[in-house]
Amino acid sequence: QLQLVESGGGLVQPGGSLRLSCAASRTTLDYYNIGWFRQAPGKEREGISCISRSGGNTKYADSVKGRFTVSRDSAKNTVYLQMNSLKPEDTAMYYCAADATLFRLCVLSPEYDYWGQGTQVTVSS
Repeated sequence: QLQLVESGGGLVQPGGSLRLSCAASRTTLDYYNIGWFRQAPGKEREGISCISRSGGNTKYADSVKGRFTVSRDSAKNTVYLQMNSLKPEDTAMYYCAADATLFRLCVLSPEYDYWGQGTQVTVSS
């Protein structure tokens, strides 16, 4: 059973940056496409970014394109989400998820097999 743990959330001022991490135990993340999702109170969960197994394919929602960057480090068995130019509307609980489906590029829809517990990001002055 893959276990995902997010970290790196916190309180940041508008225009600031944070880097979220998604780490795994018990198995390598290299077997999985990884997605990042967020959910704000009263709103639906939103897929914001994903990265394929190889790292060669990435996708971003329009709401974060140009500000967020997803990457993976196989040696550290970790996937990162670098978030720059943060806005108050980025405030949400952020989750990473792993997709074991073979022969498919990563997707921004919540078709993932494993989910982390989330890390809170709050953008406020």
